[in-house]
Amino acid sequence: MDAMTDPHGFPEVSSVWLRAFLEVARQGSFTGAARTLGWTQSAVSRQISTLEGALGGAPLFDRLPRGVRLTEAGRVLVPYAEAVAESLHGAVRELAVLREVAGGRLRFGAFASADAGLVPQALAVFRARHPGVRVTREEGFTPALLDRLGAGHLDLAVVSTTGRAPLQAYELHHLLDESLYVAVPAAHPLAGHGSPVPLGRFADADWISGSSRPEGTLLDAALRQGFRPRVAHVVGEWTAKQGYVAAGLGVALVPALAAASVRPDVRLVGVLDEGGPARAVYAATARGRSAAPAVREFLGVLREAAVKMSGAMA
Repeated sequence: MDAMTDPHGFPEVSSVWLRAFLEVARQGSFTGAARTLGWTQSAVSRQISTLEGALGGAPLFDRLPRGVRLTEAGRVLVPYAEAVAESLHGAVRELAVLREVAGGRLRFGAFASADAGLVPQALAVFRARHPGVRVTREEGFTPALLDRLGAGHLDLAVVSTTGRAPLQAYELHHLLDESLYVAVPAAHPLAGHGSPVPLGRFADADWISGSSRPEGTLLDAALRQGFRPRVAHVVGEWTAKQGYVAAGLGVALVPALAAASVRPDVRLVGVLDEGGPARAVYAATARGRSAAPAVREFLGVLREAAVKMSGAMA
């Protein structure tokens, strides 16, 4: 194996050598190339000799009394050297675009109620600022989003502490803390209650939930308050849940992020934050993985949107 070749067969050729080679080929002399490059003539000659040695020893130029002329080996090398130079210039241009967030991609996911207000607000601002970034989004439950993030299919996921997902395995960027509301029919005795009430006031109510078991759902809050809610109807989709509430078939927990989308024949009753906020919302990124500039920019926009929403929810 040649001393200037790695185990995979790639010649160890410096881009500096190729730059000197191309300039000598253009100028037809070491002196002209040295003048253009701002080097000494001996430095140019040294780069060419080193390149010739790395490529097997065949001369790339015939040394003439006045200037130089490409040999057959030199003429063969020219288009390859030009292709390498253009590839490097292209890489530099693309990296500059990434740094300026004028291109690249952003793949993110979010849970449903974050998609009701927080994410659309942030995404609208991000698109206005960085229209050249290719954006794709997914919706899902926090555990599934974290799996996608860990597998490298997402760059960022907007997640919550609902579901007891293993958040500690990820880099977490706190966005906001959510309080809870109970959605009740318009005729409910607490429908006009102006102040938050303990969640225990609804201990005897029928509940509408996305799961028959409260564990791992928003209804974990009821377990923390000392009662096990009676789930009368399992309904997954939020719009359908509201229909059941409006018909007087039960009550449902509503996170603050979804409060703005409640239909007019449903009322919201605030829940006292006994023991702290009901859940926290984070932007999660993969630990140990460098975030692309577009991801960092989107994280900043999410924080801006979260500050505005937190003020509106206060």
